[in-house]
Amino acid sequence: MRKTDKIELMAPAGSWEALQAAIDNGADSVYFGVEQLNMRAVSSINFELDELKDIVKKCEENGVRSYLTLNTIVYDHDLLIAKNLIKAAKEAGVTAVIVADQAVMFMAREAGLEVHISTQINITNVETLKFYSAFADTMVLSRELSLRQVKHITDQIKKQQIKGPSGRLVEVEIFGHGALCMAISGKCHMSLHTYNSSANRGACKQNCRKPYIVIDKESGVELEIDNEYIMSPKDLMTLDFLDQVKDAGVSVLKIEGRGRAPEYVATTVKAYREAIDSLYDNSFTPGRIEKWVEQLATVYNRGFWDGYYLGKKLGEWTTPGSHATQKKIYIGKGWHYYPKAKVAEFKVEAFDIKVGDKILITGPTTGVHEMDIVEMYVNDAPGTEAKKGDIISIKIDKKIRPADKLYKLVKNQEVQSSCGVDFS
Repeated sequence: MRKTDKIELMAPAGSWEALQAAIDNGADSVYFGVEQLNMRAVSSINFELDELKDIVKKCEENGVRSYLTLNTIVYDHDLLIAKNLIKAAKEAGVTAVIVADQAVMFMAREAGLEVHISTQINITNVETLKFYSAFADTMVLSRELSLRQVKHITDQIKKQQIKGPSGRLVEVEIFGHGALCMAISGKCHMSLHTYNSSANRGACKQNCRKPYIVIDKESGVELEIDNEYIMSPKDLMTLDFLDQVKDAGVSVLKIEGRGRAPEYVATTVKAYREAIDSLYDNSFTPGRIEKWVEQLATVYNRGFWDGYYLGKKLGEWTTPGSHATQKKIYIGKGWHYYPKAKVAEFKVEAFDIKVGDKILITGPTTGVHEMDIVEMYVNDAPGTEAKKGDIISIKIDKKIRPADKLYKLVKNQEVQSSCGVDFS
């Protein structure tokens, strides 16, 4: 059972750092892939099978639900792999599996695992939802529906008392934030046709995100297109109309981004956590919304639009690269931590760092931590600036480990001038 009556905030976990960041910033649930058979089998750093129990343990210790993604096309030679993953998920205590193939659906049901239907199934009406309710408790609806259509489905679930295998009313999940695909609910064949690398097998090459010139084969005339990236949509953002999402009866809101950096997870989860909570204490105001949107813009994004939820028929297309308002520059790595003094040491391996800089620390156990340097020691002496090869010491409550990485955060336009490197 879900631990909250609020909209469940579901976060991506493409790495240990991202998993910790999701937990630290208030996610109710996380979804992740293990090795093969998930839609980010290539683009994210998937966990290994023997890490599954540790993932579930960390989630359970923090009251977070764990969802294993098994949502790719499955061929006959994949069936044994799928069975082994289902078995391992059951033994590890995974909360639910997200599936798109009927064979995997049956395997999970026979194993006694909670099933969530992936958006790849493309549920667009209540009768299809009713059909799959025999197998699943949560349905991820098609990404192309409007909120009016979503509300009709959730109203019918209550009216018709449509229940899943658990005996409780079926819950509806929608995509809330992150990358959108030009294809219907992500079912694209472009990468397969051009690179023999199937998006539906978790190996999308994202060639829709590239610029193309359209040429008339008969005349040789090139078409002049104002936007070169007409197949690459902006990122979805629902934060500014979350009140309408709530009114539509949505139970689970998913943040996309298993292939993105842990600070992306930390920032988006934090913003949506605060926004969702504000819906229930009547503090969801334009001023707060503006601040949350500014926070979301600081991490990787392709620009924002509201998807099809408010009735738009066509996508809003992006331009190349990230539109993030700030960038991170690698500085160095963790060196030592003194728990009694709460002092962390880092070795500077790349660019200079000084008092007043905003820093980002990431690590498998640390997760994501941001702060401003108020004071520091350089090579055991008070200092205001450190260079490559120096050991710096700063006061920090969070334990730092040798595997942690230290970055400096700068505004986007400052990236080149601060270190002479183009990070675009």
